[in-house]
This record gives sequence, structure tokens and C-alpha cells, in this order.
Amino acid sequence: MTVNGAGPEARTNGARSAISIVFADDHPAILDAVGRHLDDAGFTVIAAVEHGAAALAAVEEHQPTVCIADLHMPKLDGVSLVRRIAASSAATRTLLYTGVADSDLIPEALDAGARGLVLKNSPLSDLIRAIDTIAADGIFIDPVLGASLAIGADPSQPVLTDRERQVLHLLAQGNAYGEIGAELYLSDATVRAHAQRAMNKLNARTRAQAVAIAVRTGLIS
Repeated sequence: MTVNGAGPEARTNGARSAISIVFADDHPAILDAVGRHLDDAGFTVIAAVEHGAAALAAVEEHQPTVCIADLHMPKLDGVSLVRRIAASSAATRTLLYTGVADSDLIPEALDAGARGLVLKNSPLSDLIRAIDTIAADGIFIDPVLGASLAIGADPSQPVLTDRERQVLHLLAQGNAYGEIGAELYLSDATVRAHAQRAMNKLNARTRAQAVAIAVRTGLIS
């Protein structure tokens, strides 16, 4: 699931070179293999470290575009790292890269400010797409994680109209407002109005946060 303002189209390697990355994982083989893949994709990997404390130090020193972090790491776990980065390097978007779809930690990570969640058994192309998406100020949720977070409709949750659900669902597919309008035969202004009403109902500050909340609570899938 992706949400951004420019759609999910892949960047060229030249454009990706402007995206700097700190990568943290406590498995050296993953650091090496994934790090080389990120280099080949054109990203600028400025640090590859084996625990959360080192990741935080690298982020504070280099202020990268993206920090990719394992969810479970020594010294500082992924969720704690997300919170620390939000406080010390607000411009850095954090992407959690995990081997386990943890139904308790994933919502906590989103609330802490993570902009992306990718499973390690997903294709590496999904990781690349996630980086492109969050670097463009969007959000990316691995489809399998999104399904695990859809806990089912709860009568206590806000009620969205069918149109508001449609708009959030299409945002979740990475569509821009204009693309959504073309598909639903609505003006851009009307699409924005539906998105804003959904944000208000969900007490979300951004459309990305609205989608994350809607997925977690089963309002959209």
C-alpha cells in the first residue's frame, strides 16, 4: 500500500542518487546484500550499521533522507529509534524493515511516526518502491502487513462514507488526487474535500496518517 502525491512511478537512478540512506540491521549478511542492492538501484547509502544506537548517531550526523531499520535490534529497537529520529532529525523518514508481522508493534510504529513498513520476505523491488514513496513524502505499508493490521470494522470507529472510503483506498494505491478524480469522475477539489473530511473524522493530520489509521482499524483494506 502506498500513499504519495506523485503516484508510485519509479525514479531513475540519477534522481535516486539524491536520496541518502542510513541502513540498520543486526544481520551482517542482510546489511551487505541489501546495501549492495540499494547501491545498484542508485541510492546513496551513507552508513550501514548493526544496531539502533549506531543508526541514531549516523542519522544525527548525516541527516539522511531515509533511515531503514530492522524492527528488532540490540541497543535501540526500531520503534524507539523511530521516536528518537522524529525528535532529532524531523526531515528523515523512517522505514521499518522486519521479518515478522507483529500485530502489536506495527500500529505502535505507525503512531511513533514510521513512514514505511516492509517485510524482509517481500521482493526487493517492494523495498525500492517503499523508499521512493516515503522519500516523496508518502507512506508505504507492505500488503501483507496491511492485511494483518486490518482488524475488522469496529462499531466504535468513525463512520466513513462510501466515497470517503473509495478516496482513501485509491490514495492507498499510490494515486494522486487528479488520478482519483479521473477514475471516480470527480473534480480535484471534490476529491480533496472527501480526503479532508476523512482526515477530520479520523483525527489525522495528513492523508498518509488517515490511510494508516483506516488500515489499522479495518475501515479500508
